[in-house]
Amino acid sequence: MKRLGLGLLCLCLLAAGGLAVIYSRPSPPTPTTDEVPDGPIWFADVTEELGINFVHDVGPTGNYFMPEQVGSGAALFDFDGDGRLDIYLLQNGGPNGRPNVLYRQTPDRKFVDASKGSGLDFAGHNMGVAVGDVNNDGRPDVLVTQYTGLKLFLNNGDGTFTDVTREAGVTNPAWGTSAAFLDYDRDGWLDLVVVSYVDYDPAWVCSAPGGGRDYCAPKTFKGRVSRLFHNEGGRPAPTTGGGAAAPRARFTDVTEPAGLGRVSGPGLGVACADFDGDGWPDIFVANDGQPNRLWMNQKDGTFKEQAVQRGIAANAMGRAQAGMGVTVGDVDGDGLFDVFVTHLAEETHTLWRQGPRGLFLDQTAAAGLVAPPGQGTGFGTLLADFDHDGVLDLAVVNGRVAARSTVDDWSLGPFWSSYGDHNQLFRGDGGGRFVGISKQNRPFCGRYAISRGLVRGDVDGDGAQDLLVTVIGGPARLFRNIAPKRGHWLEVRAVDPAVKREAYGAEVRVRAGGKTRVAWLNPAESYLCSCEPCAHFGLGQAARVDVIDVVWPDGSSETFPGCDADRRVVLAKGGGGPVK
Repeated sequence: MKRLGLGLLCLCLLAAGGLAVIYSRPSPPTPTTDEVPDGPIWFADVTEELGINFVHDVGPTGNYFMPEQVGSGAALFDFDGDGRLDIYLLQNGGPNGRPNVLYRQTPDRKFVDASKGSGLDFAGHNMGVAVGDVNNDGRPDVLVTQYTGLKLFLNNGDGTFTDVTREAGVTNPAWGTSAAFLDYDRDGWLDLVVVSYVDYDPAWVCSAPGGGRDYCAPKTFKGRVSRLFHNEGGRPAPTTGGGAAAPRARFTDVTEPAGLGRVSGPGLGVACADFDGDGWPDIFVANDGQPNRLWMNQKDGTFKEQAVQRGIAANAMGRAQAGMGVTVGDVDGDGLFDVFVTHLAEETHTLWRQGPRGLFLDQTAAAGLVAPPGQGTGFGTLLADFDHDGVLDLAVVNGRVAARSTVDDWSLGPFWSSYGDHNQLFRGDGGGRFVGISKQNRPFCGRYAISRGLVRGDVDGDGAQDLLVTVIGGPARLFRNIAPKRGHWLEVRAVDPAVKREAYGAEVRVRAGGKTRVAWLNPAESYLCSCEPCAHFGLGQAARVDVIDVVWPDGSSETFPGCDADRRVVLAKGGGGPVK
């Protein structure tokens, strides 16, 4: 059993039946996270330079309306098929507030506002965004979650989107947060999971410990169930008596028969991946103040909740923390993905390393991430190789949910300044440990803000991962990756010609320079956000890739020949050979 050291692995039967994995080990070491004060800057703020002038709307402040505290997400995706990433940013000011903004990237790598007439320029208490081709026409569609509602838009291919929420049969009267598309039954059509938060009552007044008014804590209200929608594959529904056209996308709510309705929780983050290696996608939900949920795919349309059994329900002390953002990646190079979840500043962000397959162990202390300098209340988070040395790094964006007792920086105004924080960057060492580099990265980490969403993608086409950050009540920020002396890289798009879209759920392995690196394809990660649907690899000094292996969402595997590094490749299902 790797990484247990002197600890003891015990298997215990739960009262309700099932196997619980309980780890007993010595007390974690005193946190020794280093913070590198000097060094190269990895990111430059290019927001204004590229024509982005979005300011997040939360409506009138001072009412302590809880949805405004949750913030709004964003998406990086190519909505017009020109090969360049575009940006979609959500507003949270309510039906009478500012509309969402869609930016199109031009050939000169600037951005222009393409919102008007797009169909995506609507106002509301908009929370999260998920992107996926739900009708297999080769164009990415958009789903937006809301405080009490959601909306689904089909991409018309001409720069416009059509609201098909009602006819598609996707409804969620609860407070929706993060969402993800996945093909849970492997039938070739993207299904949908929508995470819901709490059963909020706006009339309920909550107070801070000092007696002043503040936002309510999630424990004040009951949690809600995550909803699962099965994509019916575009099969036509009977026309109405008036002869109306059949819907172009149709879903069935299978929350109850699939088993997700059995357990509720205040869900905020979501990640869909194969957590046990059986070739079927599972669903992980980060809960705010309650145990996380891990819905394991039973391959028959149903799921079983097994977070406790697999060691990922709570931290090493058995405590459920305030789960917000989620990211997955192989931080120690063993070929298995690990899971990182952000929490409150008073808690610890938690890294669960996987091993053996399907079991997870809290290794936050060993990773050097227990109370690192400057830790804030984390939301959006990403594991990615920002400097292309072949090792995953870590980014976290922060913003408080409870007012500070003392405020040193009033730059956010009299109301929001009490909730500001600074972002964080960590450089990975390849063995599962991280070193803080926030002090040397003031463009990304030095700004005081209430950050929420964090999105990654190669915005300028140079092969490096750029970052987009959303904040409450302030401007969204786009950061260009300028890390010096970057190593070689490879970007892989894995597509299935039979369904005309990216193969969400695929596992991509790249062998180069004597090492194998792996990535898992699903753009729904971080917090309320959708990233570029692309597998990105830093290759260090390896100038050539030896071979690329792909495990497709249906469980089949293929090997593709190697290529020179520093390029983007598109791998089509059926175009490779058998895996050796």
